[in-house]
Amino acid sequence: MLAFTVQRIGKALMVIIGVIILNFLLIKLAPGDPAAILAGEAGSGDPKYVEMLRAQFGLDRPVPVQLWHYLTSVATGDLGFSYRNQVPVLDLILDRLPATILLTGAAFIFSLATGILFGVLAATNRGKALDSVITSLALLFYATPLFWIALMSVLLFSINLGWLPPFDMETIGAGYTGWRRLADIGHHLILPAITLGLFYTAIYTRVTRASMLEVIGLDFVKTARAKGVPRKRIIRRHVLRNAILPVFTLASMQAGQLVGGAILTETVFAWPGIGRLMFDALMQRDYPVLLGVFLVTAIVVVVVNFIADLLYRVVDPRIGIA
Repeated sequence: MLAFTVQRIGKALMVIIGVIILNFLLIKLAPGDPAAILAGEAGSGDPKYVEMLRAQFGLDRPVPVQLWHYLTSVATGDLGFSYRNQVPVLDLILDRLPATILLTGAAFIFSLATGILFGVLAATNRGKALDSVITSLALLFYATPLFWIALMSVLLFSINLGWLPPFDMETIGAGYTGWRRLADIGHHLILPAITLGLFYTAIYTRVTRASMLEVIGLDFVKTARAKGVPRKRIIRRHVLRNAILPVFTLASMQAGQLVGGAILTETVFAWPGIGRLMFDALMQRDYPVLLGVFLVTAIVVVVVNFIADLLYRVVDPRIGIA
């Protein structure tokens, strides 16, 4: 296990370094000059002022020099300085990261739990009305754009029914503390988390159903039935434990995509996370913030994949760690 952990950590570091370099070069290829944008917003089109801004932010240096400076800065925990907000990028991300982790974590747990549940129900009721309803709804939510679901959710559950708050992470000006504040945040979390998780619920439902139907037809399941093992025990102990591995693999790969989906969700619901921070930084050409968000996202994906590798042995002890 120690050798496995060291090997995975080494590969993770190589992946993160590669992501840093690739993102930096792609950002440099993107159109738009941050210095020119800042100068335009300040009401100055003087070329000397633009050159001064470029020198101030190090944009006048050759790209290899900028890349080396950025790599050495990241190695020391310095993600740069925001052109727009005039604060360190790390401070901006740390201020927004808890909100995004809360939203994406809740959406991930919701989608995984409901996806596996509905997939099991559909597979165990194959050909029946319940199977048709579940697969039809899964296809519907898979094909429906996320932003449309978010807008319709606000319109229905917030504006028309008034069940859930439409915007922000907590009630503005309420001044709640302790458990009351946690309950208020949870109340605001329900709608965006479910909206973000519905797309992935549809995916996990279809994958779980297909995987279970494949395992149900295997010889060891038929043997268990012939021995008189109860049906529920066969589904739980024999079928589900073997069918769940593809779902875990898919979930670990899609964990990073939740941040991408969170950009739309956080924009519609005014959720103060790094998804909205990424969108604002893109519009403002605030490249250090973009690079910082990309780096944090890459780290999250690598960590989730590492945890998934460890969970494989819990789900199925037959899997080796070589």
